[in-house]
Amino acid sequence: MLAINKRLQLVAEYVENRRLADIGSDHAYLPIYLAKKDKIDYAVAGEIVEGPHKVSIKNVKEEGLVGTIDCRKAAGLDAIELSDNIEVITICGMGGKLIADILEKGKEKLANKPNLVLQPNVGENFVREKLQQLGYKITAENIIEEDGHIYEIIVAKPGEMSLSEDEINFGKYLMIEKNELFIKKQKQELSKIEYILNQLEKANEVQENKVFEFKNKYAKILEIIS
Repeated sequence: MLAINKRLQLVAEYVENRRLADIGSDHAYLPIYLAKKDKIDYAVAGEIVEGPHKVSIKNVKEEGLVGTIDCRKAAGLDAIELSDNIEVITICGMGGKLIADILEKGKEKLANKPNLVLQPNVGENFVREKLQQLGYKITAENIIEEDGHIYEIIVAKPGEMSLSEDEINFGKYLMIEKNELFIKKQKQELSKIEYILNQLEKANEVQENKVFEFKNKYAKILEIIS
């Protein structure tokens, strides 16, 4: 069986339904893993780029899963039809702004109200805001470190929610739990802000509004992790 990384293994733990669409499927690793574990009956592996799409087809064939995993070349949620009766959508390994854009552009494909398991690399706030707009409720969050990068996983199901600004920026559940990785990530953010402030203050013309913005952000992170 193809080996998958820790990050995708953690994503896989949140897939509770039998009909999956994995968007930006990264060689169909996640659907193959879930099919081999007998956690899904059917999957669409969507890829926009020809190279990864071809590798997905090859991997699925080699693993004997041609009837189970359908590899489709398409942008975002264009890879699925409502008639596929998809019950859970995974979108992993891309920026939060891009994930939010994919959900917005393909929102008519959410008519059957599939569950969502999302793993943004950065910009998690964009994902949380979009979920709220689309009538989704975050039910779980997790955080994992791999190869020197810290990733967040956001799980959502159909339902209403009203997030505070802090919950959008830091995660409704993550900021309550405040585990070691969450604290580590926020400390890394503090270091980045310190660098930016240092650069801003060295500039010939100090941008007061930017300095104010980053100082406020710095103070908010300190408040959250204290």
